[in-house]
Amino acid sequence: MSKCYLVFSTIDTHQEAERIAQQLVEERLAAGVNIVPKITSIYRWKGALERATEHLMIMKTAEDRLSSLTHRIKELHPYEVPEVIALSIEDGDPAYLEWILSETRENPT
Repeated sequence: MSKCYLVFSTIDTHQEAERIAQQLVEERLAAGVNIVPKITSIYRWKGALERATEHLMIMKTAEDRLSSLTHRIKELHPYEVPEVIALSIEDGDPAYLEWILSETRENPT
């Protein structure tokens, strides 16, 4: 079985998170996207300490779609340098992992 990944990205508005999530699922780059609203992010950007309310997108994808997903997030995202962090799923329910793989196939059968 091909590997599956969780991909994390933060964004400034819930509306933008929904727009990007819908696009990624429609394009079969992500099987699904969870949006966690209103998290607090504290980070350093261009030498200044920043604090922002953001929304966390958690995307599920297959290994062979990871590069395309990353590229598409960068195209759709309004940030100069969007967060795109991918973590390999080491274990999970086989039926759920198969769902991720089937929903991210370029040409579903």
